[in-house]
Amino acid sequence: MRQWALIVAPLISLLVILFADLDPQNRNVTYCFAIALLMAIWWITEAIPLAVTALLPVALFPLFGVVDGKTISAMYFNHLIFLFIGGFLMAFAMERWNLHRRIALRILLVVGISPGRILLGFMLATSFLSMWMSNTATAMMMVPIALSIIIKLEESLGEKKMGKYAIGLLLGIAYSASIGGVATLVGTPPNLSFARIVSIIFPEMTEISFADWFIFALPVTVLLFVMAWLILYAMYKPKKSWKKVHIDQFREEYQALGKAKPEEKIVLILFVILAFLWIFRSGFTIQSFEIPGWSQLFKNPSYINDGTVAIFIALLLFILPSKSEKGERLMNWKTARKIPWNIVLLFGGGFALAQGFVESGLSVWFGEQMAGLANVEPIVLTFANVTMMSFLTELTSNTATTEMILPILSGLSTTIEVNPLLLMIPATLAASLAFMLPVATPPNAIIFGTNRIQVKDMVKTGILLNLAGIIVATLVMYFWGVLVFDIDVSVFPDWAAAVG
Repeated sequence: MRQWALIVAPLISLLVILFADLDPQNRNVTYCFAIALLMAIWWITEAIPLAVTALLPVALFPLFGVVDGKTISAMYFNHLIFLFIGGFLMAFAMERWNLHRRIALRILLVVGISPGRILLGFMLATSFLSMWMSNTATAMMMVPIALSIIIKLEESLGEKKMGKYAIGLLLGIAYSASIGGVATLVGTPPNLSFARIVSIIFPEMTEISFADWFIFALPVTVLLFVMAWLILYAMYKPKKSWKKVHIDQFREEYQALGKAKPEEKIVLILFVILAFLWIFRSGFTIQSFEIPGWSQLFKNPSYINDGTVAIFIALLLFILPSKSEKGERLMNWKTARKIPWNIVLLFGGGFALAQGFVESGLSVWFGEQMAGLANVEPIVLTFANVTMMSFLTELTSNTATTEMILPILSGLSTTIEVNPLLLMIPATLAASLAFMLPVATPPNAIIFGTNRIQVKDMVKTGILLNLAGIIVATLVMYFWGVLVFDIDVSVFPDWAAAVG
């Protein structure tokens, strides 16, 4: 399929350019559509690496006169990219000094050792860490801990008495990594993509800050976390009670880490400071309740963004010395080189594509083609697009899909005069709520790689959570999101009308 896509996709795009004329008044609409189609097919089939496909706008948009090279190149590095980089550097510092493992085991010691509590402990630790770290890195860190405990339990109880509990425990890690990432802008790539794309398409809209997103999305994470735990415990709990398991096994794991190093303590302090600065940078307002942000203390608070904060703390990691290893710092470039630059380029490609949609007029054209949906109730429209996104991302990159769909939804919303956030935010959430297949998300693939889970196990459990996620994303948007983002469902905002 990859070989065919490599040849067929450019031919299809060429045929569109030669024989289609989507807007006789504006050829750029057709050019942008053809380029977007090429990117979509190559992203879905991974005919070439995703990051390489993401570079197509740099070459093709200027050649076809859609966007000039200087403008489109600037899309690949912005404050959200630096937010992503800063978050990864903090995660690497935690991994370098083993702080992430200490946090995870400590949570397990607190919650207890019954089957339900162990599942809860792993899910809680994974969900919390994935709010701030890469979902992939979090899952990779938690799976070895889980496997070591599963093996110990099997030695104590026997595999027969364990039953399918190990499957439920591993699924819990994968699912909670995705669910936890929903809560923060840095938790999962689609969230960052949304924040940047919506600012490109609707420049007059008030910025959605880290705090705004956290206040809105935390209830989504909490609700789905509870549902995931209940579903997994009901489906995979052992048939017989455990009597040979003692909390000492977990305590030994924790004690094996030894006394916390000075570096662990400093990184933990910086981690807490980073989270605090992100959450309270711009403050937040819900109805008449208001908390001012710390950025107001500066002469130009609008100059400071979440990327500024992330890089400031990341710089401290390179400056502060290590006490255990002479001549070393908390972070070194050898560790920092692990930053996934392919994801950075993928982000940039999505931002560049969004810019092309706007400047060519393609997003508005898409909206005009779907003008017949104007009579559909917004909540029904939201439910439909959330359902589509949730199942589409089972087979495609959730980041690439988000970056393809959001500009289309923006055009639809301006055409039918519905607040764009009512469609774009739930779709962004849905991109992270793919639980059915190993290829859906990196955490799913990681646990599938343990060879302890079959596809049928993931599908029969994941479809229940997919459906729960669709309902939660839709309802939370309409009963909580409208308050957080000050949305009047019956009013089309001026900042969106200015674009339309």
